[in-house]
Amino acid sequence: MRKKIVILGSTGSIGSTTLSVIKKKNFKVQLLSTNKNAKKIYKQALSFNVANVIIEDKNKYQKYYKLFKNKNIKLHLGLKNLKKILNKKVNYCINSISGIEGLSPTLDIISKTENLLLANKESIICGWNLIENKLKKYKTNFIPIDSEHFSIWKMLNSDDINDVQKIVLTASGGPFLNQLNRNIANVKPRMALKHPTWKMGKKISIDSSTMMNKVFEYLEAKKIFNLQNKKLSILIHPTSYVHALIFYKGGTIKFLAHESKMSIPISNALNIYDRYYKNPIKNHLSQLNKLKFIEPTKRKFPLLSILSMIPERSSYFETILITLNDNLVYKYLNNKINYLSIYKNLLNLIKSPYFIKFYKLKPKNIYDIKKMIKLTNNYLEMNIKYYEK
Repeated sequence: MRKKIVILGSTGSIGSTTLSVIKKKNFKVQLLSTNKNAKKIYKQALSFNVANVIIEDKNKYQKYYKLFKNKNIKLHLGLKNLKKILNKKVNYCINSISGIEGLSPTLDIISKTENLLLANKESIICGWNLIENKLKKYKTNFIPIDSEHFSIWKMLNSDDINDVQKIVLTASGGPFLNQLNRNIANVKPRMALKHPTWKMGKKISIDSSTMMNKVFEYLEAKKIFNLQNKKLSILIHPTSYVHALIFYKGGTIKFLAHESKMSIPISNALNIYDRYYKNPIKNHLSQLNKLKFIEPTKRKFPLLSILSMIPERSSYFETILITLNDNLVYKYLNNKINYLSIYKNLLNLIKSPYFIKFYKLKPKNIYDIKKMIKLTNNYLEMNIKYYEK
């Protein structure tokens, strides 16, 4: 029997990779969604014989409605229609929508899928308590598909978390690992986007270069696996071959390694194991012999100082942090601020008394989160600075 799957954010890198993974496999794509990439999702829908497509952008929806209709594809405006479209549970849903906009559809889709495969870090960081409650209510299985968190999930399996001494997330170090900080203050986006080991979207590539992406992954791991801050750490691993390590109290160490391709965690999460090497030792030996780990410094990556500020319990801290970073990276990519101004503003604003008072308060629902996003963006616009050195 064909497995039914929904892919939210199908035109992005994770969504596109998922479609390539399931092509010619025993899957039936029930629904695809995009923000506004109508041309790409149209091709995807035709290729996979998809009956339902969601476009979030109203102008693109109106422009392409007839084109989809002529091919008997039902085009829907907005992710608010998710529950109406799906009248039965599907086997899998992959949500790769970027940004905090992915939280609402995450919460909506949980009741409509047996397995939620989530690559939307903002949803996990800002709304994990809301997600977790719904997962339990609808008995939906959860699998993280970011390579680091998938690796931890895969390795822990039935292990007792109390036996874990330390969990380590690895980071490539980004494109500026071997450059002096003073040389990158005014670096152009095209240079910051040149990730050394992964092919990723623009926003996450900038976050990787500043090491902010690893701060986010630290927060994700803390929430998904219910970890105290002292049990988490970060190491630089330039080849991005080992994705996570687990140190146990008894002195043993586990690590999970694979090529830097998102197709690997995605295919494993979907239980697709037909890709194999005829000589696995030979194919991996050169990488295994090049294992190298470096402890990152706050001097090199100033945003790592945020790790010491993370509250043990969930609060508005996470929403404020993500909102500030998202806005600053957007401004940088649109040449409104320089590279230095990303982390200078972020470090100054996240420690401001205006925000600190919220770090002991916890959002109760998605509306609280949205209010804090608006408040944070307003405060940033009034207090942002342009730093030269």
